Amino acid sequence: MPHADRFLTVRRDPHSEEVLARGGDPQAHSVLQRAGLVPVVRVHETYHRAPAGLAPDEETRLATAAVARLRTAGYHVDCDAGFETDARPVSYLPLGASVAHLAERIRTATTTEEAADALTELTAAHDGVLAALGDILAATAEFHEGLGDAADPHIARRLRYLADERLHTLRTDLCHTRNALADRHAPHPGRSTCTEQVPATERERSAVCACPPPPRTALAPPPAVAAGPRR
Repeated sequence: MPHADRFLTVRRDPHSEEVLARGGDPQAHSVLQRAGLVPVVRVHETYHRAPAGLAPDEETRLATAAVARLRTAGYHVDCDAGFETDARPVSYLPLGASVAHLAERIRTATTTEEAADALTELTAAHDGVLAALGDILAATAEFHEGLGDAADPHIARRLRYLADERLHTLRTDLCHTRNALADRHAPHPGRSTCTEQVPATERERSAVCACPPPPRTALAPPPAVAAGPRR
């Protein structure tokens, strides 16, 4: 039986008439956002709604697209009859998957050079991930400067502050970390690459590999018994 997080509902609320999607895990939430819905974070729940100000037929179109995308991703969706669809759109790996792959490279790195190579994709001065993020913040700030609402200039200034101060600090620290790792030229003492080869000098030919056994975890001593007065 599928896990409970694989079930979602997409329905029009009978009281508010809002199109609401409930349930799912973080991956499902990403699918809903890419379908055009807006997340609403509450104390005990995160659900998604259609953007404000849409006509009912446009809300139906978004909800139907969300149902199709969720089912393409393998989720079980219970929805209103008006949102039912047999469409299964082609799904592609999101851009974030490429960045997440860097974390996997670091988790499996066995030397400081390997870890530094992965961090370089983040910290490269011209075309690294953080440089691109800075460009995105700047472009979004420029977009808000011309929107015309009273709060838009404040949002633009906030975005530029994030790019110039917060992102700059993050980028500086990660660059320092990457450069320090590049200079160390050391294997990670807790990680090694197993070749699964038995050396010719090994007498026990039934051995699987020459890797040393993992260190045994020392058992914690039992708690001391509190001494009390004898009776």
